[in-house]
Amino acid sequence: MLDSVLNALFGCAHNRMTFPLTPGRNFKASAAAHRHGTYVACLDCGQEFRYNWAEMRIGEAVRTRSYASAEESFSTVNQ
Repeated sequence: MLDSVLNALFGCAHNRMTFPLTPGRNFKASAAAHRHGTYVACLDCGQEFRYNWAEMRIGEAVRTRSYASAEESFSTVNQ
């Protein structure tokens, strides 16, 4: 409860992050899936950040989120 109030007032501190993720190269659902390569996501708020493997550092926030359309989602299921 207190965490959600502080997050609403001051924003998320992004303390809990995922392990760096890289979308698979043979993923055919959408070109948007490869929009930012390797990334990490905050487990509290869901914000995604670029990740630099060479420096092992979190980079800038990914501003736009693009979701697969219904046609793209169903086309991968039916293939």
